[in-house]
Amino acid sequence: MPNRVEKLSLLSEMIAFAKADKNIKKIEYSFLLGVAKQLEISREDFDYLIEHPINYINLKSHSERIVQFHRLVLLMHIDNDRTRSEVVKLYNYGLRMGLNHESITKVLYLMEGFPDMIVPAEVLIDIFKVQYN
Repeated sequence: MPNRVEKLSLLSEMIAFAKADKNIKKIEYSFLLGVAKQLEISREDFDYLIEHPINYINLKSHSERIVQFHRLVLLMHIDNDRTRSEVVKLYNYGLRMGLNHESITKVLYLMEGFPDMIVPAEVLIDIFKVQYN
């Protein structure tokens, strides 16, 4: 489990991803607030991060990086307004986290075939597990 600074970094990264189109939509805010609660981050700290992002800290755990990538995939689809630039940004986030480029590409390709374009967690984990072994 990530420490508090890593959790704040994860959340800050997600906020930045949501702000890619200059503002956070209400549905994105609700989703991010839910993630904050899951990470045991207070609403005050969450709201502070919206205006004051912190630097990115790469997670040591490969499984935590996969979970974070999945959160970003979910965030991208939460507003049903996926753009090419968001897909590129998601791909680049995955690379920066140290995830395998083939796995990232496969997830982005396979999401087209799933309802609401959301790759189920178990499928995503299996994709990364194959590359990790």
